[in-house]
Amino acid sequence: MFDKNFVASALSDGQILYDVFPEELNLSIDTRTLQKGDIFIAFSGNQADGHDFICDAFEKGAAGIIINKDKKDLLNKLDKNFLQKKLVLLVNDTYQALYKLAAKWRAQFNIPIVGITGSIGKTSTREMVANILNLKGKSFVATSGNYSSIIGLALSILKLRKYHEVGVFEVGISQRGDMNRSVDILKPTIAAIITVGHSHMEGLGSLQDIATEKRLIFKYFKQDSIGIVNGDQDVLARVGYIHPVIKFGAKSINQVQARKVHINSDHISFILKLYKNKYAVRLQSSHEGRLFNALAAASICYLLHIEDQFIVKGIQQPLNVGSRFEFLPFKKGKGTIIDDCYNASPESVKAALLALEQVKTEACKVAVLGDMLELGVDSSFWHRQIGRFLRKTPSIAEVILVGKWIKAAQDLVPLHMHVTYVESVDQISSLLDKMMKKELLVLVKGSHGMHLSTIIDELAQRPVSFTAAKKDADVLLDEQLLDKQISMQ
Repeated sequence: MFDKNFVASALSDGQILYDVFPEELNLSIDTRTLQKGDIFIAFSGNQADGHDFICDAFEKGAAGIIINKDKKDLLNKLDKNFLQKKLVLLVNDTYQALYKLAAKWRAQFNIPIVGITGSIGKTSTREMVANILNLKGKSFVATSGNYSSIIGLALSILKLRKYHEVGVFEVGISQRGDMNRSVDILKPTIAAIITVGHSHMEGLGSLQDIATEKRLIFKYFKQDSIGIVNGDQDVLARVGYIHPVIKFGAKSINQVQARKVHINSDHISFILKLYKNKYAVRLQSSHEGRLFNALAAASICYLLHIEDQFIVKGIQQPLNVGSRFEFLPFKKGKGTIIDDCYNASPESVKAALLALEQVKTEACKVAVLGDMLELGVDSSFWHRQIGRFLRKTPSIAEVILVGKWIKAAQDLVPLHMHVTYVESVDQISSLLDKMMKKELLVLVKGSHGMHLSTIIDELAQRPVSFTAAKKDADVLLDEQLLDKQISMQ
């Protein structure tokens, strides 16, 4: 229950100025998406200070605010009679207050808590698990949108309610120490590492360092806890754990396997071996990553004691996750644009290019590739590798490169592909407009910091429900920069 006693036990530095607590605990970090009855928590960031939007929050119906003590004078602008009907909580640091509230809130629940981490595939795996739980009729809460940073994790945990039977949460990291901070809050009872790739190397180090950081998701596991790892990756599989692990993948040594895999233009078919049982499965995607998402989701739900029939049916349901190899029609002209610009690493770019290669179409295939950020000192090497890798995707006719680092790939693109380098994302839309005399199939792939999503917004027709979720996601992605600052303090 969210009341004075809870706040006092969670926040030793908390000062309650006005104590009208809302019936439901719902926190918001952005007045653009704040709903009536939410509590607005004000963060001080690089681009903006949430404390400047306190009045906006109340105008939109906020039930209360959590602000830094050094911003207390801002309350003088507000009517005291108005504030007496609200919750006003002062803390030393709103970031730390959020994390402490989330940790205390999570401690109240004695239900399976699933943590999902990995360089690629967290969100898609989470969505598959959600599909399975829905089919089973389980009441659960899961990370929403792209809330994989520690801020998003904390906000998602605070959505747990007493009627929930399961919690399913993504755990994203970008700096050393991030996993420690996240698991201190989450304390998962089941955890899965989907894959380890060359992502956030600037903050995490080598592939081995990344794997070591990811494995900290098992920090609170006991000898009877069971972890889940990608058994096809030696950095995860050939490691001694103090607890049992389920291994998934294509290798025969794994307890959860994909056998007889066939990747087609619009689907992947395979035999799922779930311990001793075998099932024919068809995934509605040509992206190989979905195969490993399905195996991870099956492993998680196996530990949740979900019957095989629900697992098999759930992983085969259509999966359309925003900005993850998402097919969208053009607003004008014939063709399709594939939005895969949530983020990018060498592994995810190669997987996207291979998936594009698998698509059988008469349309002209175009790959728009932006920088893969945070790769550290080897950035040039990894971008050159993408140029070389394009030899494996001969059906791609046009390549558009944008960014500082991806230019290194230009001279390595196969000769039969027409390659164009531009310095600005703003130049891409006009290039694509000129190509629209013929039908196009365009893949857009790059790190979030390249802002390639602006191309999608301009040219593609998005589902109506996507807009609000995207705003929230963008806010949390911006907050990841602040997470880095905090972790380095």
